[in-house]
Amino acid sequence: MGSKLHPTLSAFIPFVKGLAETFGSNCEVVLHDFTELQKSIIAIENGHVTGRSVGSPMMEASLKLYVNDKVDEDNINYTGKSADGRVLKSSTMFIKDEQAQVLGCLCINYDITELVAVQRVMNDLMKVSGNDVGDKQIENSDQVINVVSSVLKDIVNDTIQSNGKPIIYLSKEEKVSIVEILDQKGAFLIKGAIDYVAEVLCVSRYTIYNYLDEIREAK
Repeated sequence: MGSKLHPTLSAFIPFVKGLAETFGSNCEVVLHDFTELQKSIIAIENGHVTGRSVGSPMMEASLKLYVNDKVDEDNINYTGKSADGRVLKSSTMFIKDEQAQVLGCLCINYDITELVAVQRVMNDLMKVSGNDVGDKQIENSDQVINVVSSVLKDIVNDTIQSNGKPIIYLSKEEKVSIVEILDQKGAFLIKGAIDYVAEVLCVSRYTIYNYLDEIREAK
């Protein structure tokens, strides 16, 4: 770092600590210097969120933006996952010099894993009977998303609760086991089940398909 560090980047170093202290231990704040992408981190607080430290490289999402020259606008409030599966809410803000050349970026990675778990509990507590958005269909250019019936929700909730562990602490093997039980119960015959189960288990719909392939190949 030292004398080689651009003064504009140096000016952001105090923000790293200040933001992290403001938002707490689940908030990782990182300052990157783009002169050495393989060890771009020059300041970091709460590095336990992604397991990084000074001298570590950028995360893939931010690196892609830089490599693909998509640095004209900041990328705010996108989601991703850490290497150990923690759910992150992130923002990448690019830092430029007086000639509009990109020098680095300030990144915030907030671990919202436990908040997602709490949200699911609250949604379950606030669930009411009657006609609601659950009976409607929402269309976009790629697909028709069917809001899942209460029958499917009950099957999934009962199966997960019988496991006895919060979703955020489930291993891949436990998630595969849950998917296998749901498959045996016929849950995936219900329209929209793949998307719903993927959302509940915090994985992609393609991961659910992979789990099902594993299960059926093992039989």
